[in-house]
Amino acid sequence: MADGPPPGTGTPEARAGVGARVTRALRGGGLGPFVAGMAVVLAAVVLWVALSPSTPPLTQQNVDDAIASALASETSPPAYSEVLYPAVQPSLVLIQTTFPAKKGEKQPDGGLGSGVVVTGDGQILTANHVIDGADTIKLTFADGTTSPGEVVTSEPDKDIAVLQATEPPATLVPAVLGDPRSVRTGQEVYAMGSPFGLYGSVSAGIVSGLDRSFKVPSTGRTLTGLFQIDAAVNPGNSGGALVDRDGHVVGIVTALINPTKEDVFIGIGLAVPIDVAGGAAGLPPY
Repeated sequence: MADGPPPGTGTPEARAGVGARVTRALRGGGLGPFVAGMAVVLAAVVLWVALSPSTPPLTQQNVDDAIASALASETSPPAYSEVLYPAVQPSLVLIQTTFPAKKGEKQPDGGLGSGVVVTGDGQILTANHVIDGADTIKLTFADGTTSPGEVVTSEPDKDIAVLQATEPPATLVPAVLGDPRSVRTGQEVYAMGSPFGLYGSVSAGIVSGLDRSFKVPSTGRTLTGLFQIDAAVNPGNSGGALVDRDGHVVGIVTALINPTKEDVFIGIGLAVPIDVAGGAAGLPPY
């Protein structure tokens, strides 16, 4: 007997029956669950798109707010005075003086002033009126060391004197001298010294004017070519350093101006340019 397809599968009638069943499945819902599932997915996608907020356009206000936030989180840089102070402070000197007792007095007068170490062998610039006529001069350095001081030279017409410590500390730190020709009206400066004996004080201000003149009441001498500053200057500041923002000494504080008889600061201080002051110490020009 010849081989052939199993009964009911290979005949045209059987094949027609299979096709009919497939057609009925398509028409009668055999794919219904698949189509329904796809419809649910599509609906979910549409709903997600509809409900998801779109990114708004970037505005200038958004940019400004972002910059402000970033700046607020940054640490502010230190003030110039905070940076330069440790560079200059080791060169500052407190000067204490005694003067012969006045007629009828038993105790000698005492005085206070400031100075700046300007050479490695311990020469100190100060204002001449701080030490003029003094019996004794006591120098106190940044490390607390004290020493007697001697006058090396003085130029009263410029109110500048040069002192030398007879017993200097083991380590001396000369100040860095600046270029007084670079000083401009309006630039920031700092007066560093020992007002009222308060060692190592600093006050901030600006250069209020150049080439000022000042007549010293006690001597009648007129000082010329001075820097006018509004950094606070009080008794004891005389002879101290006038410093620029780079920490360079551009002048030596010499006086304050007060139209009254009170020896207190009212906004006008004066300083001798460092090239004039340094000339008394034999320092080379800047």
